[in-house]
Amino acid sequence: MREQRKGSGLPADSLSALNRKVVVCRRCPRLVRYRESLEPRRAFYGQEYWRRPVPGFGDPMADIVIVGLAPAAHGGERTGRVFTGDESARFLFRSLYDAGLSSKPTSESREDGLTLKGCYITAAVKCAPPENKPTRQEFENCGVFLDEEFRILAHAKAIVALGRMAFDAVIRWAERQKVDTSKAVFAHGASYSLSGIPKVYACYHPSPRNTYTGTLTRKMMTDVFLKVVLECRGGGPSHSRPRHLGSRGG
Repeated sequence: MREQRKGSGLPADSLSALNRKVVVCRRCPRLVRYRESLEPRRAFYGQEYWRRPVPGFGDPMADIVIVGLAPAAHGGERTGRVFTGDESARFLFRSLYDAGLSSKPTSESREDGLTLKGCYITAAVKCAPPENKPTRQEFENCGVFLDEEFRILAHAKAIVALGRMAFDAVIRWAERQKVDTSKAVFAHGASYSLSGIPKVYACYHPSPRNTYTGTLTRKMMTDVFLKVVLECRGGGPSHSRPRHLGSRGG
């Protein structure tokens, strides 16, 4: 199984070629109409929105792959980089930084100089969906890109799914690899060692709905990533942790 995930050529080149295909995709008419109709919020007045499919980004030799649901209408679809420029991004990247996986605690634009450390971030669906609810067909259409990303990212030891829908997309990918996923059920902090693929971890999505209500705190999310780093690399973050991690998100 591991051998089947290896591709030819350098991972960076293969990902660049794949992402060139991603950004011109028009397979889902509903998503195309929605992304192209987006108008800037008052806070972003005058900014030119990306309004295209949003590719993954990060370290081509990553041992940790993070999968979200889809780019946000005024985050990734505005900035052109997944988990960038919105509240979910700010929450996520604080935890990634605390776990030693990001060079910065914020993700604001494609030109902000941020780099990921042994980590790659992508989304199960590459376009922002209305009401954050992709259809099953839209998941399937984008599944070909997710399949290819996992094939190229052959050094991955862990996959972190953010939210139930992203987790389900990862499980459907595993099933396409003929992996038995019968014991894999979404629960925050759960992890599953499935034969032939990287270990799968589940985490609540850092959406404002989860973080404002305390369903997901910053400590809860950071602890997931610290666990992943420990199990993948046998150690903690490469820089010292902050002096305190609040019990609630923010």
